[in-house]
Amino acid sequence: MTSYPDRDAVEKRVHEREDERLRKIAILAEPFGLAKADDPGRVATRIDRLSRTRPDVRPVDPVAIAEGEEDALRDAGTVLERIIRTDDLLGVGYLEGGVRAAKAVGRISIRDDRGRLRGYGTGSLVSPELLLTNHHVLADAATAACSVVEFDYQDGADGLPLPVRLLALDPVRFFAADPGLDFALVAVRATAAELAPFGFNRLVEAEGKAIVGDFVTIVQHPNGERKQIALRENRIVDVLERFLHYETDTEPGSSGSPVFNDQWEIVALHHASVPAPEKGELGGVVNEGVRVSRLLAGLRARTFPPEQQALLAGVFGEPSPVVAAPVTEAIRIDPDYGNRAGYDPDFLAGHRVPLPELSPDLMPLAAVNRQATSEPKHVLPYHHFSAVLNKLRRLAFFTAVNIDGATSVRLRREKDKWSLDPRVPEEEQTGEPVYADNPLDRGHLVRRLDPAWGPSREAAKSANDDTFHFINCTPQHEDFNQNRTTWAGLEDYVLENADNRDLRVSVVTGPVFAADDDQYRGVQLPRQFFKVVAMVRQDGSLSATGYLLSQEQLLQGLEVAAAEFSYGAYRTFQVPVRRIAELTGLSFGPLGDADPLGQQESATTAKEVGGPADLVL
Repeated sequence: MTSYPDRDAVEKRVHEREDERLRKIAILAEPFGLAKADDPGRVATRIDRLSRTRPDVRPVDPVAIAEGEEDALRDAGTVLERIIRTDDLLGVGYLEGGVRAAKAVGRISIRDDRGRLRGYGTGSLVSPELLLTNHHVLADAATAACSVVEFDYQDGADGLPLPVRLLALDPVRFFAADPGLDFALVAVRATAAELAPFGFNRLVEAEGKAIVGDFVTIVQHPNGERKQIALRENRIVDVLERFLHYETDTEPGSSGSPVFNDQWEIVALHHASVPAPEKGELGGVVNEGVRVSRLLAGLRARTFPPEQQALLAGVFGEPSPVVAAPVTEAIRIDPDYGNRAGYDPDFLAGHRVPLPELSPDLMPLAAVNRQATSEPKHVLPYHHFSAVLNKLRRLAFFTAVNIDGATSVRLRREKDKWSLDPRVPEEEQTGEPVYADNPLDRGHLVRRLDPAWGPSREAAKSANDDTFHFINCTPQHEDFNQNRTTWAGLEDYVLENADNRDLRVSVVTGPVFAADDDQYRGVQLPRQFFKVVAMVRQDGSLSATGYLLSQEQLLQGLEVAAAEFSYGAYRTFQVPVRRIAELTGLSFGPLGDADPLGQQESATTAKEVGGPADLVL
């Protein structure tokens, strides 16, 4: 569960306001109490704001209210009693507005840098791309980078759970927080178009959104449960300079929930519930939320870089300022290879997934890392991934990468600049001459964005650039490499939509070498490629699935002659991990036993994958 903010400060405010709070609650029970329980200026401002959408509402004189003039109190009280209904009868538009407002609210899973769940919070989209929650939910950018938000974690009208849309957060793009006002505003790792189906709840700077006696509604994920709504009798009972006090049912996990008035405007950001000293008032609990007008004033007072200011403009409903085109970040390979940790076999929580082992027949073909200081010396580590090179074929046996979806950074693809790896002889690598003046592409084995994650943009950029080593690519016909096959999205699907506990996967990718592969400029061109994807399910168990990109005829033994091979005929198949081991001569350790397809009766099962629904995970 999430920790509270400065609990002592909250309890002190609640205690100090006890007499004033009780006085206001008593006034609310009097005739025209709604007009008398709050500051006259605030009452007049509230009525003025209501008049903007209600032509039958007339402004009132705050001076007359302050002086207790009976006509003014009667007029103000009548308006407020009519709109801030006390009989719990509301127009159906209230429900329609609530559906729209609740759509933008999601559950935040707070995770540490190992992907372990540390608690839950609630957040709401408040612009096309920014999410608002509490500072004590996302205390810093590092925590935000490891955490995720889940939209539609709720039951539908038929009582069945809706499909959940899980998205990582992107504090590199935008993160702002204030411990005093207990808020955090962070970008979601998705485009505005991808987030559009959830809408957003605009924050309003203007005063007049709520007064003492107004009802509030809180949309929340209490204790990390499915989305719930705390409906009436929830009333504001005190208004402080920076906070509102109100009655409602909340639980841990509700931190960061939006507090709405009856017009579905956010009036506060819920952040704490503390016992009321009088032990009887409001069921013994007072809830506190940060006033939205004060939160926005805090953001107004800060300066942000131009690109972040453009995102923040969406919170205020302002047009985005013109931002200069970002400076091109050219591919740059760090010449110090001693700082690369490579693939981490302990990346998946609770499970060790070692690098594949070469069979005795393949070991003599492995290129040796001349800079290796430990065994095995045939492994070439990069940032967040490793490779093993076949010096005879001059291509990788395989690559293995760790992918952390919670801290990934979406970097622009700049002009490609491929490099040889100085740790192995140049003649053992396939370099630029193979790709010149022909339809062959340099096909990434480790996709450039897969290892692009970490605590900073710089760390992600270094890993992104490392993928532009020739060892990490194979010559692939342009019809294959540029074809939008299911293959290209396998990591994304398993990472973000499968039963993945910590948004982490480890992926092994490589070519399937065959003796009769086409020869071209001294390099044999692979005709099949494999991928093995490992993750941890929500129940803590390991899942590993294998895939081949191939022609259907090639699955049973590569018996099709090279002359008959069509580069445009690639399709994706899910196959048992053990089948990939047979084809490649690699041993995948515990992954064969973790393969749901491998547990089926037929050891040669091959299931064509046309979309996510075809996967067996």
